[in-house]
Amino acid sequence: MLKTLRSPATILTLLAGFTGVLLVLYAWRLPPFATTVEMTDNAYVRGYVTVVSPQLSGYVAAVPVKDYEAVRAGQVLVKIDDRIFAQKLAQAKGTLDAQKALLANSYQQELSAKASIVASEAQRDSAAAALTRANQAWVRIQPLAEKGIATSVDVDTAQATLNQAKAGVDQAMAAIEVSRQNLATTIGSRAGLEAGVRSAEAAVQLAQIDLDNTTITAPQDGRLGEVGARIGQYVTAGTQLMAIVPKDVWIIANFKETQLDGMKIGQPVVFTVDALSKAQLNGHVERFSPAAGSEFSVIRADNATGNFTKVAQRVGVRVSIDPGQPLADALAPGMSVEVHIDKAAEPQAAK
Repeated sequence: MLKTLRSPATILTLLAGFTGVLLVLYAWRLPPFATTVEMTDNAYVRGYVTVVSPQLSGYVAAVPVKDYEAVRAGQVLVKIDDRIFAQKLAQAKGTLDAQKALLANSYQQELSAKASIVASEAQRDSAAAALTRANQAWVRIQPLAEKGIATSVDVDTAQATLNQAKAGVDQAMAAIEVSRQNLATTIGSRAGLEAGVRSAEAAVQLAQIDLDNTTITAPQDGRLGEVGARIGQYVTAGTQLMAIVPKDVWIIANFKETQLDGMKIGQPVVFTVDALSKAQLNGHVERFSPAAGSEFSVIRADNATGNFTKVAQRVGVRVSIDPGQPLADALAPGMSVEVHIDKAAEPQAAK
C-alpha cells in the first residue's frame, strides 16, 4: 500500500487532483481564495460622441478640418454653398422693407384722414354761416313779399339761396362722416399691416438662421473622428458629416448581479487599460444602472416560454475617473478595461 502511494504516477495523480480542486475553489472564490474584490473584464471607456450633421441641404464648399484633429468650440468644420440662402435673405429683407413702407403709409393716411376731418369741419362751419345768412335774408324778404313790396325774383332768389345753404350744410356733414370712416378704416387695417411686418421680420430671421447654418461649427472642444464630408458633396439635413468626441470620459463596467452585493456609491475602483499596456488607473463608483442590460435590449427575452435556464444578468456600474492622472488623457471611448472594486472599502467623497 505504501509503495503504491509512493509511486510517481500516484503522486502526479494526487497533485493533479489537488490542483484541480484549488482551481475550482479559486474560480468560485471559495476559501481559502475568498475575497471582497470583484472584477470584470466586461467594461469599456465611454464618452459623449456627437455626430455633426447639417440642418439644410446644399453642396459642401469647404472642409477646413482633417481626421482626428483637435478642435475648439466654434471652430468651422464644414461650409455649405451659401449663395441661394444669401439671396433668400435679401429677398426676405426686401419684403420686410415693403411691409414697413405699407405700415408707414398707413400712418400717413391717418394724418391725411384727420386733416380731411378738420377741413370738412371747416366747410361745415362755412356752410352753417351761409345758412345763417340765407335764413336771415329769407326772414327779411318774406314779410315784404307778403305785402307785395318785394319782387318775385327776389323771393325766388332768397328761397333758392336758403335751400342751397341747407344742402351745403348737409354736404359738409356728409364729408365729415366720410373722413371719419376713412380714418377708422385706416386704423382698423393697421393691425393687419403690423402683422405683415412681424411676419416679414420672422422670415428675415429664418433666412438669417439658414444662412448661418451653412457654416457648421464645433459645438464644444474635443477631437474629431473620421471626417466624412467631401468638397462638392451634396448633403441633406441629417447627413452624418463627422463625429466630435469631447475629453470627458468615464467607465461602464457590467458586473454580474451576483457581484453587486456590498457595492456602494463612492467606493474606490482600480482599473487597467488594455491599450495602455495594462496601465493601472483609479476611479470611484459613481452610480448604478436602474435596470439590468437585458431590459434595455431591443429584442427582450421572454422567459415564460419554453425551457428555462437561469443566466446571471449584468448590471451597468458607472465609474468616474479620478483627476490628476496623466494617463487618463489617453483614454478614448470604446477602449477595453478590467475593473476591480473592493466591496470592503469605505465609500469616499468624489474628488
